[in-house]
Amino acid sequence: MGPYPEIEPYDHGMLDVGDGNRVYWEVCGNPRGKPAVMLHGGPGSGCGAWYRRYCDPEAYRIVLLDQRGAGRSTPSASAYETDMSVHTTAHVIRDLELLRGHLGIDRWLVWGVSWGSALGLRYAQTHPDAVSELVLTGVTTGSNAEVALLTRGLGQIFPEAFARFLAGLPEDERDGNLAAAYNRLIESPDPQVRARAARAWTDWETAIVPAPPRSVERYEDPAFRMGFARTVTHYWGNDHFLGAGNDEGVVLRDAPLLKGIPGTLVQGSLDFGNLLGIVWRLHHAWPGSELVVVDDVGHNAGAPGVVDALVAATAKYAARKV
Repeated sequence: MGPYPEIEPYDHGMLDVGDGNRVYWEVCGNPRGKPAVMLHGGPGSGCGAWYRRYCDPEAYRIVLLDQRGAGRSTPSASAYETDMSVHTTAHVIRDLELLRGHLGIDRWLVWGVSWGSALGLRYAQTHPDAVSELVLTGVTTGSNAEVALLTRGLGQIFPEAFARFLAGLPEDERDGNLAAAYNRLIESPDPQVRARAARAWTDWETAIVPAPPRSVERYEDPAFRMGFARTVTHYWGNDHFLGAGNDEGVVLRDAPLLKGIPGTLVQGSLDFGNLLGIVWRLHHAWPGSELVVVDDVGHNAGAPGVVDALVAATAKYAARKV
């Protein structure tokens, strides 16, 4: 099936969401189509043009945004003076509501990848009347157990890369939450300390999540690397700002709140996040969800089988009346 052809936005802008932040947004496809919003991963990756291609442009009004601090949104998380205290899950959810109101949208399909799946799930749990369906891939729920797996647990699978990852921290910072420890380095007033920490963090990400060339190439951009590493470690080091009880997962705990919202979970069989079984547990705790497992694929929304499954899901929901 493959992705839809490349298209350009017919509208775009910068939305003032408060706290000194302006969020970049764009809309493409059919102005009278079914609204869909695309949530990027990271946190901090930004939304690329390929996100426009998962929904039929004749059937959907496709909304993309760079979450605060990422991509074209300002101020960038890469700038040391940017206030990260106003970068939380609650803030980003509020931004989504402000954008929905700004565009005059009643309900929209929410599409999310990786962190975008956790964000989409929490958004649907807290604003169910705003969400018509969910299409999620590279599924994560933002639990502390997932953070521990991705920062320490995978050290047994990638021992050489993990040794380098640990070596980037002072010896007394190598226990506990490694994301929080790296975030403390990235918030150092010393620019060289910040730069080394950001490089060490993205080297570890590259080691554990084989990615397409376009993703790896972005890490060679010092500004992108810094903004990405700073945002990821900020969230991962602070329970994803989901509050108490996030060790096993607030999002998974509240899965029954998704009842009445249809959803499709597309997961690669080789995604290391599967080691905790969270996507299967989420599927069984969420009435009305379906799980599509794509064999021999990891954490990659661009893999052919994954793209086919995601396109099939959005095509199925295109005609669904809300």
